Amino acid sequence: MQTPTQQTLDWLARLVAHDTTSREPNLPLLEEIAAHARALGLMPLLLPAGGGGKGNLVVTVPDAAGGVRGGVLLSGHTDCVPVDGQAWASDPFTVTERDGRLYGRGTADMKGFVACCLAALPALLAEPLAEPVHLGLSHDEEVGCLGAPALAAALHAAGRSPRLGFVGEPTGMRMIRGHKSINVAHITLTGVAAHSSLTDRGVNAIEYGAEIVRYWRGVADRWRAEGPFDDAYPVPYASASVNLIDGGNAVNTVPERCRIALEFRALPGMDDAAHLAALVGFCRDVERRMRAENPAAAVTVEVTAQTVGLDIAPDAEVVRLGAALGLEPLADKVTYGTEAGVFTDAGIPCVVCGPGDIADAHRADESVELAQLAACEAFLGRLIGHLRVGGAS
Repeated sequence: MQTPTQQTLDWLARLVAHDTTSREPNLPLLEEIAAHARALGLMPLLLPAGGGGKGNLVVTVPDAAGGVRGGVLLSGHTDCVPVDGQAWASDPFTVTERDGRLYGRGTADMKGFVACCLAALPALLAEPLAEPVHLGLSHDEEVGCLGAPALAAALHAAGRSPRLGFVGEPTGMRMIRGHKSINVAHITLTGVAAHSSLTDRGVNAIEYGAEIVRYWRGVADRWRAEGPFDDAYPVPYASASVNLIDGGNAVNTVPERCRIALEFRALPGMDDAAHLAALVGFCRDVERRMRAENPAAAVTVEVTAQTVGLDIAPDAEVVRLGAALGLEPLADKVTYGTEAGVFTDAGIPCVVCGPGDIADAHRADESVELAQLAACEAFLGRLIGHLRVGGAS
């Protein structure tokens, strides 16, 4: 079995030791990486995101002439999902090896890829590169790709605009060029409380909320039956679902409040904004009917997360480069979202490729195979060889 270098293993242990679940700051982790980059003679861009101790980081290895524009982006997010309520066999923030796998929160999604990139920095610096390489590390991917738009904008503003990139989400080191978008909305219905024996004096927020739930299920059923369709996806149509609902405070009280969380995942080419507008329009109609009962009633709609879909052409330059570096270009597309859509939308065409399996992400005893990390190291080694002055064109 192939095994990764000690440098990658050491970096993975350091990364996992930082609790960067999305509710926690990630700046301490970024500051540690930035200090390492400075010690190597690099000039990282540490980009705080405002309050909350969050931020992005760009580490650029210049080309042989000292240039930083263009080149290749290697993208990873630093946040991970919580471990609350999960039964782990070992400390989730300490990397533990068992049976050829490394266990710990973020090992698969996606600190394994980041560790491989950090371990590769000395090798990148040792070669005269025809193009620069940019390591971009973002915050809050897990809660809606919140950091990636600012990271892309910072790359452009700093004159470092990469011409293409690889986003290291876990794919088993296979190249994925398409995924759906994600849109999440929270709807809050405010009715009027009353004793349940006096229903005519109240406005039932839950009953009106149920109308929105039924409407959204109708949207999902229509997409399932009528498309559009793309058979490259395991679910070949846009999906929609209601995933959280709560409201009311007693069985003998007309409920004053109902809150609904719903999402949809659209195929590239669909008009996400139009479907959100239709949802808002339906909610406005619900609000009008609630206010006909009592003017104090209200419905608010908040879009809390949006991730751009991805649809890279099979003959795109980034796909051709990935294939030249030994990545298997899959025809299949995935239903989960990544930052690749955000970067592509910002003019940096990206594909998704990284060590591990998405099925191992987010769950208790998250893990990555040692052999997967070794395969990622080998890919990065081939990339360095390709970018070396006088290397493959």
